Amino acid sequence: MTPRAGHSAWVAVSVATLWRSWSSPRAVDQPALRAPADIRGWLAAMTLSDRRGLQGRADTQALLGDRVLVVAISGTWAKVVVPDQPTPLDARGYPGWLPLRQLSAAPAASATEYATVVSRTAWLRTDSAAATPVVEISYGTRLPVLAGVGSRLRVGLPGGMVRRVDAGLVARRSGTAAAQPTTGASLVQSAQAFTGLPYLWAGRSGFGFDCSGLTSLVHRVHGVVVPRDADAQATRGRSVSSSALQAGDLLFYATASGYVHHVSMYAGGGLMVQSPATGQAVQTIPVATPSYAAQFAGARRYLP
Repeated sequence: MTPRAGHSAWVAVSVATLWRSWSSPRAVDQPALRAPADIRGWLAAMTLSDRRGLQGRADTQALLGDRVLVVAISGTWAKVVVPDQPTPLDARGYPGWLPLRQLSAAPAASATEYATVVSRTAWLRTDSAAATPVVEISYGTRLPVLAGVGSRLRVGLPGGMVRRVDAGLVARRSGTAAAQPTTGASLVQSAQAFTGLPYLWAGRSGFGFDCSGLTSLVHRVHGVVVPRDADAQATRGRSVSSSALQAGDLLFYATASGYVHHVSMYAGGGLMVQSPATGQAVQTIPVATPSYAAQFAGARRYLP
């Protein structure tokens, strides 16, 4: 069954990149448009210039099993909004275009327990004794648990397919329970687990993050929904003074005109973890680093 405008659909590839328009992708982006998507191949093929060129073309990413609302269909492309990525751009969720073939009109089977990937990535395997690796999925991917088979779990995918995943790479939780503890220390630990991962504009997966992709997806895995982009994150949550920072608080940076263009996470002890910019990688540095301190524009707390 083909997804239809005005109806929900579910991401059916490991990572679906949402583009500004159906004409935004370049030749180098073709691996990301496939079904299954070849995220590793896409990233490996891009030069530093190609990565910088994503700005203005791609805006965010959605993960296997994420629900989207199809707003419009144009040929082989669908315009969608992602409800669990709040944004002032659209009250229904973050908007963007993706290939229709990367969506399924049928959700995964319902279950009482769900497995959320808590490692950088994990392999989905064939539902057989051989358990052959088939597709690499991202941190934060949440799939229904159908059964346990030794050291692996049988999980359901959109469209009805069943795969297996190593139990040690996921958090198995009932219902809507958070996959990881809703504490500042746990948020920081999760963010720092990506240390050294190269920055990716529009990235919101264990294959690569932009600044707000890191903070928003880590919060989601810990049971807290925050807006997708840094400027929107800076307007929600609770304001925190710089003298009362706690681990997990978000720190914001703005231009002279007041536009918030960057976010990091306070790690405690005067340090912050961030995914800074194209050509750099996830790092933990002092909050007092001059280039950041000069643009500091406040802090917000999203934890209960």
